[in-house]
Amino acid sequence: MSYRIGVDIGGTFADFCALDEATGRLATLKVLSTPQQPGREVITGLKELGTRFGIQPGDIGYFTHGTTVGINSVIQRKGIRLCLFATENFIDVLELARLKMPDPYHLMSSRAEPLVTRDRVLAVRERILADGRVETPLDPASLRQALDQAMALGAEGIVLALLHSYRNPAHERQAQKLIGQWAPAMPVFCSSDVWPIIREYERTATATIHGYVQPNVARYLSALQAALKQAGVAVEPMVTKSNGGVMTAELGKSACLQMLLSGTAAGVIGAGFVARQAGLDQVLSLDIGGTSADVAIIVGGTPTYGTGEMVGDFPIYIPTVSVTSIGDGGGSIAAVSEFGVLTVGPESAGSTPGPACYGRGGTRPTMTDAFAVCGIIGHGNIGYDAVSVDIDKARSAVGTIAGKLGRGPEQAAEAIIQVAVSGMYREVGKLASRQGIDPRDYTLLAFGGAGPMLGCFLARELGMRQVLIPTAPGVLSALGGLVADVKNDFISTAYYPLSAAELPRLKADFDGLARRATAWITKEQKFAGHTVLQPAADMRYLGQSFEIEVPLRMEWIAGGDVERIAAAFHAEHERLYGHAAPSTPVHVVSLRLVVVGTSPQPNFPAQPRRSDMPTPAKQVEVYLDGAWRSVPLYRRADLGHGHMLASPCVVAQEDTTICIPEGFTGAVDSYGNILLSLAK
Repeated sequence: MSYRIGVDIGGTFADFCALDEATGRLATLKVLSTPQQPGREVITGLKELGTRFGIQPGDIGYFTHGTTVGINSVIQRKGIRLCLFATENFIDVLELARLKMPDPYHLMSSRAEPLVTRDRVLAVRERILADGRVETPLDPASLRQALDQAMALGAEGIVLALLHSYRNPAHERQAQKLIGQWAPAMPVFCSSDVWPIIREYERTATATIHGYVQPNVARYLSALQAALKQAGVAVEPMVTKSNGGVMTAELGKSACLQMLLSGTAAGVIGAGFVARQAGLDQVLSLDIGGTSADVAIIVGGTPTYGTGEMVGDFPIYIPTVSVTSIGDGGGSIAAVSEFGVLTVGPESAGSTPGPACYGRGGTRPTMTDAFAVCGIIGHGNIGYDAVSVDIDKARSAVGTIAGKLGRGPEQAAEAIIQVAVSGMYREVGKLASRQGIDPRDYTLLAFGGAGPMLGCFLARELGMRQVLIPTAPGVLSALGGLVADVKNDFISTAYYPLSAAELPRLKADFDGLARRATAWITKEQKFAGHTVLQPAADMRYLGQSFEIEVPLRMEWIAGGDVERIAAAFHAEHERLYGHAAPSTPVHVVSLRLVVVGTSPQPNFPAQPRRSDMPTPAKQVEVYLDGAWRSVPLYRRADLGHGHMLASPCVVAQEDTTICIPEGFTGAVDSYGNILLSLAK
């Protein structure tokens, strides 16, 4: 018997999915996360899988894991003390950034302090030109002087981001070698190795974040490997990546930048799997956990991708699943400002002490406490019995702000929910405008521990007609790790016209990327299954300042079909901006290649249709839409294919609670998903 295990660690819970490869049976579990001892929750969860389901470490044939160690290091500014070595006279790159105000509507706003402050950015005498030619050779004396200054400043690592190293990395490699001779214990990170993109700030900022978190991530992954081995798990653990793929934990120690947004990406991959299974073509995924709420656009079962996603206060420019943080999580704390305004988040109670109703020492009101006061949760233990709900503690916590608002506890609790939903409504509206979509044409796929509680409220405000709740919404991110493919991105700077004259260069550059991609997946990942190469190019019209990414086909490149490549660019430009200029010369800025090793996908059997009517477990009193009312409470385990649900009602399950307010009707599909439809 062999199991595939997926683990995702959030702010409050660590989620587990265990797939029996022989039978297709899926076992799920939640345990409280332990941010003070990262990784401990993984071992706790493995023990629980053995106790509850008889899954032993020796039965595990595949193990994948999403971690927040890297992103937490950036958000909490707990990375290593770095120094940045930059080309002489170009040392203000992080301070200048892109000269954008964080909030254009707040004239007093200021950019966050860089991870490497100005006093720790040191000059090195050298100069490579934009075409890769060396104008000024690297001066070893200036490099040694910079190293001595860095060591005097207490540097724990050095980032090398020299001018135009994306075109010619020779000086960065030379500097890295010399530093290795002078200070063998000093970690050195080359921007040309991390992500060799053309723009100086983007390359430097990305390399800086990588160096800032790498030692912490490497220590965590080493400890995880040792703990799993000690527990009896023989397989090499995999880690989920920001681009929605997976890689070995061993590689993750050096390629840690690739896994900064692994948890959120895995959730979207899981949502895409469910969307394909349910036959939904256009989906907005809504992932609400303990600390945050995130939304992504999924079309045809495939999420959108982008670069420049924010990690804390800083952007990273590697390809990632495009996920937008739109609001607060179940543990977000509610407060009343000095002006009497109710706010929710961004501060979260996390897992320690957690919401007040968890009885773990929390006293401040959270969104979870608001749902408890309204009677929506509290009809049994939650999180697979990880916590019990104390309604009195929830009422006491919400009561601390109810008086300030001049309302009763129930009215204050509903106000907390409404404020959270209004914030999400605003941010989804912004996302829809940027992407040029109408949310009313999409189905909201709500998951995470709190997503099914809030999904219908948000959909109702947005005018969305359908909400889909997966069978195990609380652990969908862990399932996403199980279904994710082995995947990696490669990039090289081109910077030449798209023309027949440059075709040999274009083909040679793509051949180089293909060799690197093939070596990565066969030698580094030891993947022997089906692989696919997905080429793309960043292109623009001659004279434009910025480029767009255009998907290509390998046969166009191999066949030298410049016209098809140009036509693809014109079509993408037309789609994005509503116009194109086919007679204008096209310039190729960068070439991209994604290698994908297809992972086996679960084949969950369809359920037989049931002819009986669903039977409520009991009637419960809930406060919805300004009034107390008696509604049926169903157990998710009692619902089957063909069952219909009328609103209002509540559906309880081990990993979440589904709140279905007035106006919705529900139907259970053949895979156990609940599709909720809003009456027109």
